[in-house]
Amino acid sequence: MLKRITCACALLLAAGIGAAQEQVVNLYSARHYATDEALYNNFTKATGIRIQRVDSDDAGILARLKAEGAASPADVVLLVDGARLYRGEADGLFQPIRSKLLEDAIPPNLRSLPAEDGGISWFGFSLRARVVVYDKLKVKREDVDTYEELAAPKNKGRLCIRSGSHPYNLSLFGAVTEHLGEQKTEAWLRGMVENMARAPKGGDTDQIKAVASGECAIAVTNSYYLARMMRSANAEERAMAERVGVVFPNQASWGTHVNIAGGAVAKYARNRASAIKLLEYLATPEAQNYFANGNNEWPTAKGVQISNPALKAMTGGSFKSETIPIAKVGMNQPRVQQMLDRVGFK
Repeated sequence: MLKRITCACALLLAAGIGAAQEQVVNLYSARHYATDEALYNNFTKATGIRIQRVDSDDAGILARLKAEGAASPADVVLLVDGARLYRGEADGLFQPIRSKLLEDAIPPNLRSLPAEDGGISWFGFSLRARVVVYDKLKVKREDVDTYEELAAPKNKGRLCIRSGSHPYNLSLFGAVTEHLGEQKTEAWLRGMVENMARAPKGGDTDQIKAVASGECAIAVTNSYYLARMMRSANAEERAMAERVGVVFPNQASWGTHVNIAGGAVAKYARNRASAIKLLEYLATPEAQNYFANGNNEWPTAKGVQISNPALKAMTGGSFKSETIPIAKVGMNQPRVQQMLDRVGFK
C-alpha cells in the first residue's frame, strides 16, 4: 500500500513540475486578423511559449487594465493606435523595458520617449498613412496634395471626414499641431469645418464610398481601408476603389502623417521575460510581414520590405513620411480636443 501511495505521489509531483515549467504569455490584443493566428503559432513553435489571448478593442483593453489593477493577468498589450498607446503609458498601465533588439529594429519616432532609466514603454510594429482620397473627375490632384489644402476656400463644400474626436483624426490633428503650432492648427480646423459637404459621420471606409458615390469630392482615410477595398473579393468595392484617386499629402514638406499599431509589456506582467520575447519576435522580418500584411500596413522594423500589391500600387513603392515622434502626437491630444470644441468640429 505504501509503495502504491509513493508512486502516486511521484506521478502527481512530476505532473506538477511539468505544469510549472510550461511557459505562457497572456496577451490582451486589439488586433483581430486571420494572419495573426499563424504569427502566434510560429512564435510558440520557435520558443515553446504558449499564447493565451484576450480580444477587445483599444478602449476596452485600456479600461480592463485599469479595472484589474495589480490583479491583471496581462503580460503583453497590443493596440492599434499610437495615441492610445501613449494614453496607456500616461495612465501607468505599461512598464518600461530595455531590449537592444527592439531598440535597434524600431526607429525612435515609432516608439515611446525613453523613461528616466532609458527604458521604452511601447514599440510600433506596423505603420499606416492618413491619406486623402478624391474624385478623379471633379478634383485636381494638386488641389489636395497637402493637408493644409483641406481647409482652403477652393475646396469649400467638398470634404467628407469621420468624427474629429476619433483617435485616428486626433492623431492627425496632433501631428499638424506639432508642425504648425496651435494657432495655425485651430484656424485650419475651422477651415475644414467650413469646407464640409456634410456633418462628420461613419468610419473611414464610409468616407471612401462617399467620394466614389459623388456625395463629396474629397475625404480623409487611413491607407489600409483603401487597400482593403482594392484587394476585396467584392467587385463593387474594387470598382469604388478604382473611382477615387489617392494622395499621400505633404510630400514636398514634412511628409505624410503616419500612425502605428504596437505593443507594450503590461505593468503587472507575471511572465515578463516571455512578454519581452514576444515583442522581440514581432520585430523579426518573418513576423513583421505577418503583422503588417494582416491589416494592409507597412512594417516598422528597419530593412523589412513590403510585399503587399495594393500598397505598392498606391505609392509606387515608397513615400515620404513625417518623422516627428508618435509620442508627441499623443501628448498634443488634450489641446486638440479643446480646439475641436472651439471650432465646432463634431
